[in-house]
Amino acid sequence: MSLETAWLALLGLLLAGYFVLGGYDYGVQMLHPFLGDRGDRSDRGDGQGQEGDRVGRSAALDAIAPFFLGNEVWLVAFAGVLFGAFPHLEGTLLSGLYPLVVAILVGLVLGNAAIQLRRRAHSPRGRRRWDILIVFGGALPAVCWGIVVGLLLHGVPRRADGSFHVGFGDVFSPFTLACGVTTALLFAAHGAAFVALRSDPELGLKARHLGALLLRWAAAMGSLALLLTLFGAGASMTNRSTSSVIAALFAAALASAWWHFSRGHNARAFAATCCATALPVLLVGAGHYPYLLISSAGAGLTVGHAVTDGATLKILSAFGVLVIPVILAYQTWSWWAFRGRTGLRHPSYF
Repeated sequence: MSLETAWLALLGLLLAGYFVLGGYDYGVQMLHPFLGDRGDRSDRGDGQGQEGDRVGRSAALDAIAPFFLGNEVWLVAFAGVLFGAFPHLEGTLLSGLYPLVVAILVGLVLGNAAIQLRRRAHSPRGRRRWDILIVFGGALPAVCWGIVVGLLLHGVPRRADGSFHVGFGDVFSPFTLACGVTTALLFAAHGAAFVALRSDPELGLKARHLGALLLRWAAAMGSLALLLTLFGAGASMTNRSTSSVIAALFAAALASAWWHFSRGHNARAFAATCCATALPVLLVGAGHYPYLLISSAGAGLTVGHAVTDGATLKILSAFGVLVIPVILAYQTWSWWAFRGRTGLRHPSYF
């Protein structure tokens, strides 16, 4: 394996890792109002109402509390590799996708702030406002990431100077919107699987039922994206056979997750949704290789044109050998330290 291919694989691994880990953060945020006690106790202003709110709505957030800031390390690492190893891709990609990147960052900031500040609200109305921001902070990045995947699969127009231009019609085409909704539904089902794995049995049962429903909707929207592709209005894949295999694996992961949700196998359902959230990244990378960006009107940007020079890659490799194991060790330690169901081993975080 060449050094260029190794760094491309690392770039994909970091983004796929963020989709898996950050994806359940987004999902839990979107499902936060539906995975708690929405009865009268949570709307009362006395201490009893606040206690009911803690046991109900905050229980879902407690599932992600030890991880949701740490999971963003994968996004930071992905951005670092993109800037350092693929500067030509970064310059082309971020300039074309600037509005979507800004929307993702806005959702991250609002969602993280709302999760941490919600408990400081002194009234039910104040908590509801934070709840809206929590859902918005999860839904906006999830949809935007799906649109980014859809744009990369479909291809965007390339100008005469070699730059890629993303217009209003490209972002809001039927295929990209279908990809955005599919990704949001998939992340929501992934979050439901994580809550079922981490929370008490009663909340876990509710999360499983909701996750199975979301997977059916995700499969329906994914089928719409596939149908658009078959009619020539969807993905423009360079490697069709490889793309077909990955798409089949994606469908199998969705079906497996739904099956295990229905049978109450929380760990297996979560493993299946992990695979499903990572496979779109593999579809973009392997389906277009050796291109990193494709144009809807011709050839695109190849790995050789996007990567930095060999000397810089060797210098970066020395840092990568040290940094990547640290990230993996930290993630492993955090999962081990905060293992177990919330409410039993760890009573509350927010």
